[in-house]
Amino acid sequence: MPTSEDTTNEPTAPAPTALSTTPAAAAGQWRIGGELPVHRLGFGAMRLPAPRWEGPAHDPARGIEVLRRAVELGVNHIDTAAFYFFEDIAANDLIRKALHPYPDDLVIATKVGPGRLPDGSWTDPADPAELRAAVHRNLRELGRDHLDLVYLRFLTTDGPGGDRFATLAALRDEGLIRHLGVSSATPEQFAEAREIAPVAALQNRFSPLTREHAELVDVCAAQDIAYVPYFPFGGAGAPDLEALRRVAERHGATPAQVTLAWLLAISPAMLAIPGTSSPDHLAENVEAAALRLDADDLAELGALRQ
Repeated sequence: MPTSEDTTNEPTAPAPTALSTTPAAAAGQWRIGGELPVHRLGFGAMRLPAPRWEGPAHDPARGIEVLRRAVELGVNHIDTAAFYFFEDIAANDLIRKALHPYPDDLVIATKVGPGRLPDGSWTDPADPAELRAAVHRNLRELGRDHLDLVYLRFLTTDGPGGDRFATLAALRDEGLIRHLGVSSATPEQFAEAREIAPVAALQNRFSPLTREHAELVDVCAAQDIAYVPYFPFGGAGAPDLEALRRVAERHGATPAQVTLAWLLAISPAMLAIPGTSSPDHLAENVEAAALRLDADDLAELGALRQ
């Protein structure tokens, strides 16, 4: 990984004048792959088409509004996938309609691995040829000539994925992908991928209540690898927990904001990507970038486990 002063990931603070116009900058910055700077408070696009895989559909116009507002608030890291769709509403299409031509500083991450048919049913994990097709599909849908960050997304039934990750590494060498990541990976799958090519980001499930393979958070920070937790609220909104409510009351914040602030506080490598289809909820999430928890708060929340 790059180690020069210009590319080393160090905790950063935004300029004071930036906070009023770009609230997401209050979370500080991380350089993906040591060279793509993003604010540590980003946006996940999974819920733009629908609140659940089975629907009902969200209003596409509102999704476009949310995406444009996210960028206005300083979000410059958006996480998506071609399999984020419901019926004829797809996250990639909404991103392109809302934001293309893209701001120069916008980093778009996507995932390949599982497949979904037009009826929404899941297919077997993609083989190397299907992975190539999936990358090209993302390029077309997003209107890009390369992808900033592509994760190999594992399923719980997957075993080793070396041949598939090697396919993505080859696409990186061809210039179609800038950086590689793995998602929903076991420590063994993560280690295997790192033997094949540099891994810039790990996207695993992580929240105050769900901390499987929590040791990988420290591994990522030590190796200059971004840790990008999905389902930061556990998958169904901030959990109704007394400890979360107490900390939120002390700060005049919401439990969801405290959850995001906790994620950002526990590791400098943590990049939060909360998703929503609501402009108001989006603004609330981004406000969490400026929330600072003290040692007592972190100890209280650190004791939470399922």
